[in-house]
Amino acid sequence: MTPASTVLRAGTSRCADGCAGWAARGWKHSAGSAESARTGRAGHDPARFSGEGETRHDWGVVQMQRKAKKFSARAKAVTSVAVLAAVGAGVTGAVSASADTLTADPAVASPTVKGKATTTSTHLTVDAATDAAEAALKAAQKEGQRVSVAVVDRNGNTIVTLRGDGAGPQAYESAIKKAYTAVSWNAPTSQLVKRLESAPTLKDIPGTLFLAGGAPVAHSQGPVAGIGVAGAPSGDLDEKFARAGAAAISGGR
Repeated sequence: MTPASTVLRAGTSRCADGCAGWAARGWKHSAGSAESARTGRAGHDPARFSGEGETRHDWGVVQMQRKAKKFSARAKAVTSVAVLAAVGAGVTGAVSASADTLTADPAVASPTVKGKATTTSTHLTVDAATDAAEAALKAAQKEGQRVSVAVVDRNGNTIVTLRGDGAGPQAYESAIKKAYTAVSWNAPTSQLVKRLESAPTLKDIPGTLFLAGGAPVAHSQGPVAGIGVAGAPSGDLDEKFARAGAAAISGGR
């Protein structure tokens, strides 16, 4: 008959080493209300066990089973998250592939016009505009005048502006407006001033300034730019400097 000290529980089998490991560690097995204590240490509360014949060994097995269940539940949760992430990545990849397929389609050819549906125009280059502005500014400096110079293209867009040292704050905008006015009518602004006598409302056109100081730059097809100068004591001096700028690029540069 098996000694009571080695009885685990009715209907249960012995551990693999016959509890030899337990004995070597100083553990004692007993039936009944089960008192197992490590030699030299306080024992555990017997209330943790229930049922006659149940031992500390049985309780340890139960705890291991509970931990195994918790680990299994955590593993399932991690697996579920991984599956969802993989599915999401697959959906994203599918959407991206669909978008790439759409953008890869050849674009529909845009209709093009032919024949006399278009026209070309001649414009002053930036280099030529810069040369003209510098020539006008140098002409003013030679006479000790502090002015600002502006050059605009055929459409009235500003290409180059030079603010001379000591030029008044009003000179900058005035030079641009004089250049705009000269290219708009392809005439020096000193001549356009006279037109105000018969058409006084011309001065109400936005962006214009009917004062002497603007000179057009012409080409075989018409005006290609306008040069405006402002800041000298009189409009006549301003226009003199503007003409000097236009002369510097004469010859179709």
